[in-house]
Amino acid sequence: QWSSPPEAIEHFKSEEIWFPPPQFYELCRLCNFSSLHELHKFSSDRALEGCECWMPVTLTASDGYIQLLPGDELYPEDPDYTGEKKIIMSTDKKVEDLMKEGSIFHRIVMKNINNLAVYVNIQAKYKHMNPLMINSDCSDYNSKL
Repeated sequence: QWSSPPEAIEHFKSEEIWFPPPQFYELCRLCNFSSLHELHKFSSDRALEGCECWMPVTLTASDGYIQLLPGDELYPEDPDYTGEKKIIMSTDKKVEDLMKEGSIFHRIVMKNINNLAVYVNIQAKYKHMNPLMINSDCSDYNSKL
């Protein structure tokens, strides 16, 4: 069954479907576009700009997880791309405290498997589109895609 990005997020919120944080992030990106035509134009216009390889780094907090992405102030300078270093990032702080203390965000906050929120306030590279900052607890998007 076809679902628009907002509809898919609604199904996720109601626990009818589940998708991992990277797919939630990309659906939040797609919510920037009100039509398939608009998405196609954006894709065509930026096709030759380049792309970036990302490795999310998980920070375990006392009450949840934060997936850090490049550009976030907590993202490590030398991320463990292969998993060989077995680096574990953790803190006794709560997610809410980490969010209050921070100012440069590119992250997905996970309170539990069906409670995700995207926070981005950095400039996307290669003329890409940042995701809308959507919390799976509330609806705040306008895409009709």
